[in-house]
Amino acid sequence: MAASNKLIVALDMGDLKKAEKIVRSLTPLVKMFKVGKELFTTAGPEAVKMVRHHKAGVFLDLKFHDIPNTVGAACAAATRLGVSMLNVHASGGKQMLFQAVQAVHKTSAELKIKPPILLGVTVLTSLTDQDLKDIGVSQKITRQVERLARLSKNCGLDGVVASGQEITLIRKAAGAPFMIVTPGVRPLWAAHGDQKRVITPKKAIDDGADFIVVGRPITENPDPEAAAKKILNEIS
Repeated sequence: MAASNKLIVALDMGDLKKAEKIVRSLTPLVKMFKVGKELFTTAGPEAVKMVRHHKAGVFLDLKFHDIPNTVGAACAAATRLGVSMLNVHASGGKQMLFQAVQAVHKTSAELKIKPPILLGVTVLTSLTDQDLKDIGVSQKITRQVERLARLSKNCGLDGVVASGQEITLIRKAAGAPFMIVTPGVRPLWAAHGDQKRVITPKKAIDDGADFIVVGRPITENPDPEAAAKKILNEIS
């Protein structure tokens, strides 16, 4: 897979016009953009339509986590929007994950389109072992990520969202084909921000990530195109 197909740029902002300016400047250099909670709450489906208008794919990063019926309906709605990728919290449990898978494939079949990639979110990259303890999870992050990756695969999801620090253990636990999308990616020249378990773009790809998600190091750079090119060169 070409480097340009491995990079997902996160549009983590609440301004649709600013987001479109970035998308316009980075396509066709970048093939997919992440629309998360802030932009989707601000602009709704228009954010997805904007990215698709510029002939790029959308990773809808809303991390659905609710009762099975609600998550299934949300996944069906996301599929109808034409997104290329979406995610749900793997900690939502078996029935929720099954419902998500069924909804995506049923809706895609009805629309006669390729199903979007469905991912399970394991443990957020901003969390530490202590954070897990605070919410009653006694296992270390690595063990929890491994458990949720296995659960996601067994329930029929296409892959997981996980820190780059857990790529190797996920590959060992879930094998292939099973996609790993890695957020919290920071080049050596960028600040970590609120991310705790970070990894460089090259290290993530070398370890086996299928996609990396990079936001602020590109979108908050005075020259987003130059920053994107720098990262693409690194992972090439």
